[in-house]
Amino acid sequence: MTPSKISLPLEIGLLVVLALLWGSSYLFIKIALTDIPPVTLIAIRVGIASLFLFAIMSWRGEHFPRDGKVIGMLLIQSVFNSLGAWTVLAWGQQHVESGLASVLNSTSPVFVFLITALLTRHERIDRFRLAGACLGIAGVVLIVGPGALTGLGLHLGGQIAIITGAILYAGAAIYGKRFNTLPATVTAAATMIWASIFLVPASLVLDQPWAITPSIPAILATLALSVFCTAIALLIYFRLLRTLGSIGVASQSYLRAGIGVVLGSLLLGETISPPVLAGILCTLVGVAIINLPRTFWQASTSPSAKS
Repeated sequence: MTPSKISLPLEIGLLVVLALLWGSSYLFIKIALTDIPPVTLIAIRVGIASLFLFAIMSWRGEHFPRDGKVIGMLLIQSVFNSLGAWTVLAWGQQHVESGLASVLNSTSPVFVFLITALLTRHERIDRFRLAGACLGIAGVVLIVGPGALTGLGLHLGGQIAIITGAILYAGAAIYGKRFNTLPATVTAAATMIWASIFLVPASLVLDQPWAITPSIPAILATLALSVFCTAIALLIYFRLLRTLGSIGVASQSYLRAGIGVVLGSLLLGETISPPVLAGILCTLVGVAIINLPRTFWQASTSPSAKS
């Protein structure tokens, strides 16, 4: 999809949907884990997502690449996107409070910015996007509460693990640009199949899933997690890598905290305090700054715009 054919409102809308899907995954994981062990849950998640995505591929007449180099690259993407990131995040979140974990995990756009500026330079980098990335983190801090930062430096291993997960997500957003010539369904299905190859045997060895008797809510939560929060979310993710770029798609991490607060207000009647509202506004402005095209800033800073 060329830049001239991109509808920015549509892409921003898809970015919000992606944040909603990935943000709601925490709820489904919490429900499913009441009856299903973690490794088995992740194995089921990627297994069902693989089947769902492969079915879409077959329906569309698409095929996996046969180039061994590309297949190996898809394995690396799977490590960035799921295998490595999910493992270190799951371990780290056992030792870090959820509020601080949210802040640390939301730093992936900053790492995308730094890696892009210092190493890859594969897309636009300027002071506006850096300001948007910093504003997004500030918004997340306001949403979860500045008190969440009081634990910074404690349980250092867990915090390093969560930051490592954020770096891996940043790597996924950058490395995933290599697959722009592949259909999003193919890239998503291949990464989930690679994850299944490793996680399903691990589940069989560690958890003995044949002895598990999950409840109906746990089963439904696992299905929602697999189909919506994984398969469909990855289709949107790899599309947005083409249209909004690495930093743009990573900026959805700022929206997750705000979406959780808004859902709590709409569904549970929770109140939104002024600091939280300010945080939501900060994240929205930060995401807008990151994703607005360069022409917008050139127009706003040009002499004619100021006259």
